[in-house]
Amino acid sequence: MALKRNALGRGLDSLFTMGDVQTGGSSAINEIDVNLIFPNPGQPRRTFDEETLEELASSVRELGIIQPLSLRDAGDGTYQIIAGERRWRAAKIAGLSSVPAYVRTVSDSEVTEMALIENIQREDLNAIEVALAFRKLIDTYNLTQDRLSERLGKKRATIANHLRLLKLPAEIQLGLRDHKLDMGHARALLSVSDPKRQLKLYNMILKEELSVRRVEELARSMEEESPNPPAKKGSGNDNGRFESFAKEIATYFPTPVKFARKSDGKGTITLKFASDDELQQIMDLLGKIKN
Repeated sequence: MALKRNALGRGLDSLFTMGDVQTGGSSAINEIDVNLIFPNPGQPRRTFDEETLEELASSVRELGIIQPLSLRDAGDGTYQIIAGERRWRAAKIAGLSSVPAYVRTVSDSEVTEMALIENIQREDLNAIEVALAFRKLIDTYNLTQDRLSERLGKKRATIANHLRLLKLPAEIQLGLRDHKLDMGHARALLSVSDPKRQLKLYNMILKEELSVRRVEELARSMEEESPNPPAKKGSGNDNGRFESFAKEIATYFPTPVKFARKSDGKGTITLKFASDDELQQIMDLLGKIKN
């Protein structure tokens, strides 16, 4: 098992030849009937854009399959895809009867490992698929984020940021998967603690086509206006005390008073006025307090 774990992250080619995970099968390229090939159920890639598949199919018609697929011999005359499902799908669309492939003999767990690493290293997945692939590698091999970072050659922050995406509401995860927003938008949404507010801001992104910077601004504003922010840990204060304080302040002013406090103890007191007369009343009252 130690050798197997050490193989993680060295690339798909090393997994085919390394120690205890050495795979059987010929290194020669074979022509395999497309109808004998089937997808890997553990494939991390879940969505295949029809438009890009058509574009790839057009290329396949002109040039054929440039990079051979990697297949697993299922032992019953059929083959399971380790790497190259997009190429296989495009070949079928293009009308090819066979595709070039390397045929390997590997276990179920090794197929899953190879598929995950191959897709991650090729950067061939959307952000949610990458996050799920990271999670599966961590759970399958009992890895820490630091260890996974070392083995994949990815920055730990990259892994952590992707894993945090899995905390977003399902609707937002689907939007990220379908490229309705990007990672910058998603990171800004993660700074909002309330899922309902996250969804509200997400719908604003879709409707108004907001920039990442604008979403960051709105996210900060939403957190500052949170009606019941948690008390700062170890401060000895509670929300009830601050709510009572806010109500008491409101009794001194003739206009609405908005009180907001964040989890770190910072906050704002906002005085609203509807006319010059109300503004003057506020200024007079503040002048009396100062004096």
